[in-house]
Amino acid sequence: MGKVHLHDRWFEPFITPQELERAIDRVAGELKQHYAGKRPLFIGVLNGAFFFAAELVKRLDIECEVSFIKVASYHGTASTGKVSDLIGLNERVEGRHVVVVEDIVDTGRTLAHVMSLLAERHPASLAVATLLFKPEAYTGTLPIDFIALRVPNAFVVGSGLDHNGLGRNLPGIYRIVQSDQTASS
Repeated sequence: MGKVHLHDRWFEPFITPQELERAIDRVAGELKQHYAGKRPLFIGVLNGAFFFAAELVKRLDIECEVSFIKVASYHGTASTGKVSDLIGLNERVEGRHVVVVEDIVDTGRTLAHVMSLLAERHPASLAVATLLFKPEAYTGTLPIDFIALRVPNAFVVGSGLDHNGLGRNLPGIYRIVQSDQTASS
């Protein structure tokens, strides 16, 4: 894992693939214990959560379903503060145990929007599982129930997370270190 260049930014290795595997194993164990016999519906938030959702559910030996929704709140390396639904949910949520699967929770605005929309559909329970959580950036009040890793408030890519479409396929997690201007000096 060496530095990578994506668009106008440089990123350095931050979390190894092995560290991610261990963290996902731990969260899967917590979910198996919590949802044994309940047949939860996991709802991944696209695009970023597809890696984490896939890795998570393949470790579960409980009955469960998986679906995806798509929302957007980022442009470049900054949150726009606006959340817009792009693809809706077709599965019945009422009376079901629902787990929202996120790649990262930072400010929590996207998550609050998603949770509000799902709560309107009257699930039996509603929880959050996230690969990464930025407690320093979090301004929300919702509990984050299942957290694989806590990270500082830095822009990160890899394992589903991107910088303007690039970097999702990187193994492990990389954090931003410099722009092209500082890379050449």
